[in-house]
Amino acid sequence: MATTSDLKVGDFLRFNGELLVLEEYQHRTPGNLRAFYQAKMRNVKNGRITENRFRSGEEVEIVRVERKQYQYLFHDGASYHFMDQETFEQIPIDEKILGEGAKFLKEGVVVEVMFDGTEPIGADLPFNVELEVIETVPGVRGDTANPGTKPAKVQTGATVNVPLFINEGDIVKVDTRTGEYLERVKR
Repeated sequence: MATTSDLKVGDFLRFNGELLVLEEYQHRTPGNLRAFYQAKMRNVKNGRITENRFRSGEEVEIVRVERKQYQYLFHDGASYHFMDQETFEQIPIDEKILGEGAKFLKEGVVVEVMFDGTEPIGADLPFNVELEVIETVPGVRGDTANPGTKPAKVQTGATVNVPLFINEGDIVKVDTRTGEYLERVKR
């Protein structure tokens, strides 16, 4: 068993019979009271956020999570399918586990999937991906004076707000964590 002083953001904990990932963690010493740790944790199964106070030195159960490299294959509407890089075994993973960045995954991208036993519980997606713009309104000459944006549909089907100078066929770099346009990629 580990204690509260051993915890780090990103650790997986078994707390009240549920598997949680630690998202925020802060040590507090309020005035003349005893020190405690304020923890913000996300439930791996349903995504619900839980906050809890741990006493200093309290024992917690840190779960060891196995990480493996998987290549993204396709999305069938219900789940995303990945292939193990070593055994070529294919597994489906639910969108809840992947998070909002799943809509920016393109075929062939390698993702690190985390397992609790044989069950996938999370994934580390690449921070940014390069995607082709397949549909957007054309930019008007002279519109570059205003730093405006317009919606653009990328090759994965997601919509991203891009600057006015981006046209269909351009390659853009998108942040998978926020869904924001980062830059145009020169080819």
